[in-house]
Amino acid sequence: MRIGLLTEGGYPYATGESGRWCERLVHGLGQHRFDLYALGRTGTPPPLPQNAPGRTGTPAPLPPNARVVRTGDPGGPDTAPPAGGPCGHRASRRAYGRHERRRFTEAYHRLATGLCAEDDPTSFAEGLYALAELARERGGLPGALRSDDAVRALEAACRAPGARRGAAAAGLRDHLAFAEHLERALRPLSLDWYGDDALGAADLCHAAGGGTTALPGLLAKRFFGTPLLVTEYGVPLRAHYLSAAGADRSAPLRALLAALHGRLAGEIYRQAALLTPGNAHARRWQEKCGADRARIRTVHPGMAAERFAEVGEDEESGDPATLVWVGRVEPAKDLIGLLHAFAEIRARQPDARLRIVAVPDREPGARSYLTYCKGLAAQLFPDEAAGAHAVGENPVTFEELGGPEAPTLEDTYASGALVVMSSLVEGFPASLVEAMFCARATVSTDVGAVVEIIGGTGLVVPPRNPRALADACLALLRDPERRFRLGAAARARALELFTVEQNLAAFRGIYLELLSHAPVRRRPGDGVPFAHPAEAHVPGSWAHKTVTAGTGAPDA
Repeated sequence: MRIGLLTEGGYPYATGESGRWCERLVHGLGQHRFDLYALGRTGTPPPLPQNAPGRTGTPAPLPPNARVVRTGDPGGPDTAPPAGGPCGHRASRRAYGRHERRRFTEAYHRLATGLCAEDDPTSFAEGLYALAELARERGGLPGALRSDDAVRALEAACRAPGARRGAAAAGLRDHLAFAEHLERALRPLSLDWYGDDALGAADLCHAAGGGTTALPGLLAKRFFGTPLLVTEYGVPLRAHYLSAAGADRSAPLRALLAALHGRLAGEIYRQAALLTPGNAHARRWQEKCGADRARIRTVHPGMAAERFAEVGEDEESGDPATLVWVGRVEPAKDLIGLLHAFAEIRARQPDARLRIVAVPDREPGARSYLTYCKGLAAQLFPDEAAGAHAVGENPVTFEELGGPEAPTLEDTYASGALVVMSSLVEGFPASLVEAMFCARATVSTDVGAVVEIIGGTGLVVPPRNPRALADACLALLRDPERRFRLGAAARARALELFTVEQNLAAFRGIYLELLSHAPVRRRPGDGVPFAHPAEAHVPGSWAHKTVTAGTGAPDA
């Protein structure tokens, strides 16, 4: 089977969990051919991490069953490279004439009307497909999405009767800003991916994300009838609501952007042959955006369990008084609440220690939040010394993953008896699954897919409740037998539900199921099925003899 894999973040050029998932899928399903369509920043495939098992720091080679067919960067500057250029834009761009301008204005106005109206998803879909047809026929949308015609059409839609309150309150500055965002979101319409030698040749389009990532697959469904499979481990609409990047945007602009994400998600969910969210939390978001429950199938992400096997099989490893926290240092993780909870733990169990191991993060603001947390820890826990001549030491340590104190995840989890998570917001927290592979009992806040992940193998407390978090941690620190029992159950659950093997088995069956229900698509040169009998392919001179009329016997 030929799979057109639309990769989120630009695999094989980007790192991150999405890139690792795509890598495992392509390597694990070697019987299928994967044509990679990378949306995102491109360049040389990155080297694999030095601390990963079996990795040498050299670029990751693609397996024989995969190849990069097209690349595109919808978030970068709008450049138009020459034919065959690396960004996959159309080569035959030219200025629109009067007829094309009228078609564009009408299509853009329909799309904008669907965004601004409260209950009119049909206009959005009609405008989107009309723009796609125009881009396909005329070599893209050369500057039209940023033209004065586009801004005027958007303004008219916002001022039309029945427009949502947020859109009606938008001013010129909001119209210009939203037109820029909309232009970036619709750049996949101008890519040269919609031909018989590209997505038209795929038996199935598999989008490794929703939103803009799945948009080329939506157009392939429109142009060629190619079945679309969408896998989401994070819903773009939810990510938009939680993003700190829009804090300085006006309320009308935020409303228009939310409408864009919602309308695009709704159309993708309606047209997809199947949706495979990574957890029930993402599934609920998809259902709220209009997805049909009958076409949703939860497939948990597969994670490599082998690297944690040695730690998971050693139940006695780890300091029995040490708590471990692993993750990105950001306000959503509520490290402030964790430090206050640990202050209560120290008051009731003085030998307790807390290791905060931060995953490297280049996001703006991460360093300032970490500095604030370190200052709070210094205030709550002054350095203590065992005697008058000993050096004082703080019971809370801040370390970075990959450093000398925490070289690998395995070493980090092995150092403690209990793994704690204090987040206010989560999707699918991979650190919990890693802790379960290591047979560690966990104490977590009830957010995102936490309950779905741990089942009954850990303790769950409400978020923003340091006292409840402290009580749960103390209950497990003081009961080693219960802690070991929960850790063993957690490891068994993780090995059953969250391994790479179960993920690959699920998609292997899904691929075959979708192809079996898809209509037969004949390509030029395929020939006519059953045009020649099976005997014609058997070697032998008898197959070429003719039968004499009326005798029923072959000629000599």
